[in-house]
Formats: sequence, C-alpha cells, structure tokens
Amino acid sequence: MKNILTIAGSDSCGGAGIQADLKTMSALGVYGMSVITAITAQNSMGVHAVQEVSEDMIRMQLEAIFDDIEVDAIKIGMLSSSTVIKTILSTLKKYSCKNIVIDTVMLSKNRYKLLQDEGMADLKKLIALGTVVTPNIPEAEVLANMKIKNENDMIEAGKKIQSLGAKNILIKGGHREDNCTDVLLLENREVLKFPEVRISTKHTHGTGCTLSSAIASFIGKGYSVEESVKLSKEYITEAIRNSFPLGKGIGPLGHLIDLYKKANIEY
Repeated sequence: MKNILTIAGSDSCGGAGIQADLKTMSALGVYGMSVITAITAQNSMGVHAVQEVSEDMIRMQLEAIFDDIEVDAIKIGMLSSSTVIKTILSTLKKYSCKNIVIDTVMLSKNRYKLLQDEGMADLKKLIALGTVVTPNIPEAEVLANMKIKNENDMIEAGKKIQSLGAKNILIKGGHREDNCTDVLLLENREVLKFPEVRISTKHTHGTGCTLSSAIASFIGKGYSVEESVKLSKEYITEAIRNSFPLGKGIGPLGHLIDLYKKANIEY
C-alpha cells in the first residue's frame, strides 16, 4: 500500500478538496492522508466563506505525518494566502519531499477567490518544487501572464510555467470552446496531447482536485508521469460520466462508482 498525502482545503459538501482527494485515493488503491489548510462553507451552488487554518497548525499537521509515515507522493490543492504557502514550502523543503503534484487552485466555479493576490509570488516559488503542475486555462493565463486561445498558446504558457522550476506541466483544456484536449509538457521538453470527447453534464464539481490527486496516486505507485496522466484521465473521464446531481447546483463526480454499483445505489 502506497501512502499519498493531500494538502488542501475542506469542502463541506464533499465534492472537492480534501474529501474528493481521499475518495479518489481510495478508489485507486492507495492510502490517503490529509493536511487541511482551510475550512470552506460551500455547497453545490458554490463557495460562501473560507477560514484558514493557522500557520502553526498546518506545520504541525505536516510534521506529525512526516515524522512518522513514509509519504510516497503529495498532492497540493487550495492554499489561500502567502503565509500558508510559505509554511508548506519551508516544511516540504525541510523533509526533502518528492513526487509533488500541484493543483494551482485560484477560483471556485462560482468565481470565489480562493487564493489572495499577495500569495501569487509565493505560489510561483512553490511551483518550483512540482513534479507535475496542473493549471486549467484561466490559471495558466495568470501564471504565464498571457492569453490562451489555442493549443499553441497552451504549449507556450506551459513552457513559461516550466521556467519557474516545475518539471512537468499539464494544462487542462476543459475551458476551451473548440475541444477539451489537455496538453502535457514533459521534463524532456516533449509535448503530449490528450484529446477527449466532452461529456454533456453540468455535474463536474471537483474535477481539478480529482485529477491531481489521481496523478499523485499513480506517481506514488511508481508509474511514469506520462502513464500517470494517461491513467488519471481514464479514471476522471469515467468519474465524470458517472457524475450525479446533488442539491440545486453543480453535482459531484462518481469517484467511487464501482462501490456504488456493488451497493445497488440508484442516483
């Protein structure tokens, strides 16, 4: 059993953040652990409030795990401020952590700002530790300081983000209008494209969290970055295909669809 750590915010409705990460890790056969960076009040309609966990508590959560348990890979999600990012950055360096997947969470689906402006410079420093960084197009535009209109722009933005020090960059194409192809820039400068048929559903809450935690899970199990992304894409496509309504807004993915089917659950 491989041990995978998620460092992220808590989602009170269970579709994203820590909760989505742990469901994904369980589905993929690894042992999931968590360090909570913030508590959110959110539901299917969106994020309503965020309260950070203190710097000391974040550091103590990290140290409690690293002092006792071997961590095979780390997924990093929502980090809301410069203070939080600096705490995590210094602690990861202290323990010489490896296999770090960074989901550069900036805005929720209802446009709630999850990363404060003053944290951007420190986020770029954290990105330098990334084995894989997984921005969507709006996030890549911010990180690369450019507009992205097509695949060539995605590649150019990926190169700029790589220049921050990250090894591999996966720019997600879900925000594109023409198609939803993802573009992966590998450490050796090879560019891979992952075309996908867009699934007709509005229930996509937690897709970024799910994909990044899946990639961390496969990397922790010893797969290459290319294979980890490929397998994670297969997993999340099935999870989106089996997403379901919850509440009045955007529902969650079917993270544990195999268990739901065995339990004869209808939704």
